[in-house]
Amino acid sequence: MANLGLLLGSIFLSIFILPCLSCPEYQKQALLQFKSSILASNSSFNSSTFGLESWNSSSSCCQWDQVTCSSPSNSTSRVVTGLYLSALYTMLPPRPQLPSTVLAPLFQIRSLMLLDISSNNIYGEISSGFANLSKLVHLDMMLNNFNDFIPPHFFHLRHLQYLDLTNNSLHGSLSPDVGSLQNLKVLKLDENFLSGKVPEEIGNLTKLQQLSLSSNQFSDGIPSSVLYLKELQTLDLSYNMLSMEIPIDIGNLPNISTLTLNDNQLTGGIPSSIQKLSKLETLHLENNLLTGEISSWLFDLKGLKNLYLGSNSLTWNNSVKIVPKCILSRLSLKSCGVAGEIPEWISTQKTLDFLDLSENELQGTFPQWLAEMDVGSIILSDNKLTGPIPQSISQIYRLLLLDLSSNRFSGKTFPIFDPEGFLAFIDFSSNEFSGEIPMSFSQETMILALGGNKFSGSLPSNLSSLSKLEHLDLHDNNLKGNLPESLFQISTLQVLSLRNNSLQGSIPETISNLSSLRILDVSNNNLIGEIPKGCGNLVGMIETPNLLSSVSDIFTFSIEFKDLIVNWKKSKQGLSSRYLDIYTLFDLSKNHLSGEIPASIGALKALKLLNVSYNKLSGKIPVSFGDLENVESLDLSHNQLSGSIPQTLVKLQQLSNLDVSNNQLTGRIPVGGQMNTMADPIYYANNSGLCGMQIRVPCPEDEPPPSGSPEHHTRDPWFLWEGVGIGLPSWLPVSNRNDIPYRLFYPTTNKQKASSTPTASNQAKNLNQTVPGLDHL
Repeated sequence: MANLGLLLGSIFLSIFILPCLSCPEYQKQALLQFKSSILASNSSFNSSTFGLESWNSSSSCCQWDQVTCSSPSNSTSRVVTGLYLSALYTMLPPRPQLPSTVLAPLFQIRSLMLLDISSNNIYGEISSGFANLSKLVHLDMMLNNFNDFIPPHFFHLRHLQYLDLTNNSLHGSLSPDVGSLQNLKVLKLDENFLSGKVPEEIGNLTKLQQLSLSSNQFSDGIPSSVLYLKELQTLDLSYNMLSMEIPIDIGNLPNISTLTLNDNQLTGGIPSSIQKLSKLETLHLENNLLTGEISSWLFDLKGLKNLYLGSNSLTWNNSVKIVPKCILSRLSLKSCGVAGEIPEWISTQKTLDFLDLSENELQGTFPQWLAEMDVGSIILSDNKLTGPIPQSISQIYRLLLLDLSSNRFSGKTFPIFDPEGFLAFIDFSSNEFSGEIPMSFSQETMILALGGNKFSGSLPSNLSSLSKLEHLDLHDNNLKGNLPESLFQISTLQVLSLRNNSLQGSIPETISNLSSLRILDVSNNNLIGEIPKGCGNLVGMIETPNLLSSVSDIFTFSIEFKDLIVNWKKSKQGLSSRYLDIYTLFDLSKNHLSGEIPASIGALKALKLLNVSYNKLSGKIPVSFGDLENVESLDLSHNQLSGSIPQTLVKLQQLSNLDVSNNQLTGRIPVGGQMNTMADPIYYANNSGLCGMQIRVPCPEDEPPPSGSPEHHTRDPWFLWEGVGIGLPSWLPVSNRNDIPYRLFYPTTNKQKASSTPTASNQAKNLNQTVPGLDHL
């Protein structure tokens, strides 16, 4: 009965008493003002947009969603202690930006102990109003766009235990005053633009359990004071510019479970003290300048699960027998000098999910035992492996990524992967596979790279079954036949490279269906017909690229694949997979295309490279090409184009390479903007009648008047000065401009007048005569 009485009393209290204990009126009004300021920042917003429907003047703010208040006490009210305002914008991206001034009302609520405003795309400086929130214990501001410095008043919030400013736009150095936050347990400043040294005062934070400063611009060495952080469990300093050696006594941090120092410029060896870290689970040292032999004691760390040592100057001792005491989930020995067959001790790692042995000296075949392991990602590229691929590899249930590129694998028979499987990334490029293009892949395939092999036959007619495909690279094979209609039904396709094959037929108008396409390279084939007008509707080439591959959503590690080889400004270059999302290319060169260039191509404003050279295109250069505002390279050479070069090309401020040679162009080459720097005569050669300062050939209207004419006596002598360094920058001082060598187009002499009438060709013969008095230049 006593217990029942207590229970009834508790129910009575919660039903009748607590609702009466409302939050202070000024706190309620501050929150309503915060709501109003958000709604006022954009006319399209409403309460439901931000999930704040429950915030109204008729109820206590302690009853509102996303608000917590203090426990009841002898006072007549309950103060607001927590605001969970993460990801307020409930609609799909793109998220609107909110000015940091919307936070001002919250600074009146001095009782706050927890404030979460993460993932709201708030921009602007961090307000000094945070200094009012002196009771804060937990502050989460990640995934916004706060800029400028971390303000000094932040370091006076002495009760802070959790501070997360990850993924903002903060810059400047990290103040030594950070050492005053001595109650901090978690400090996360990842993905900003912070620079300078990591202050030694970081060692004052002796209660710190997690220190994460990755993806900034910190330099110099790792401060030795980190060795005072005995409670530290996670140390992440990756993706910075840290140099010098890893502190030799790093192994004296007894609680470390995650040590992540990859992608810096660290030197020296792996400290032997690391073998004392009995709780170590993740050691990530990839992409540094570490040297020395990889010690076998690393595999004696019983708790070790993730070991990344690749892309250093470390060496693997191939004569040492490894008997691991650990059970690894992830292993990277990329470019560590592993030679011979794939080490068989790896077969003991039954929980292995990620294996990277690329850029080594591996030989032999793909081992059957590896094909029977349940590994999610296998990277064996850039080795000397041979033979066919075991059919049983298709039975790996968890397989997401398979990269066997740049080896010597061969054969006509491919494993038949489960269409319902998870395999999203396949790179078999630069091997010796032959036969027809296989199509026995998962419907989840996003990256398919089979270039640089000996595949023959036609392109598969069922390509549209790969409905999630983003990247298709079949360059440098022996493919023939027409482009299948199914290829142009893959709306997710962003990169299509079919260069250096023997493909025939025309490009269909349905190419406009490829709304995500950013890179198209079908150069060096046997394509005929006209360039489809629908090419001007390729949305991915109209808007500045902001698409991110969906592959990054699948993998918990950064994905890289072989550089995409393209003709970039007259030479073959590889575009790194890291930066493919910023390139937009359209290359139809070295085919048999005819007809006029569609004016609609001028709508592709995001293009950086346009190459239609070595075809049979005729007609005029579209005036609309002046709208290609991002184009850097424009190659129209070796066609049958006629008319003049459009004056609109002077609008192309990014243009650095123009080639219109070997056409039938006439008239004056446009002057102004970047066209003044397009001054190599080679790129205008073999046309019908171009003239202009770029090729040092005067146009007819620039000719001096005939001798004896009225103008001959009234006009000044005809001298045309042209700077050899055409396109001088406006900031060059006049005194420096006088140092630029000049050449002079001479008027004809009396002797020449007697024998011929001055012409542009006569003037051109004098191009090599230097101006008298400038012989010293």
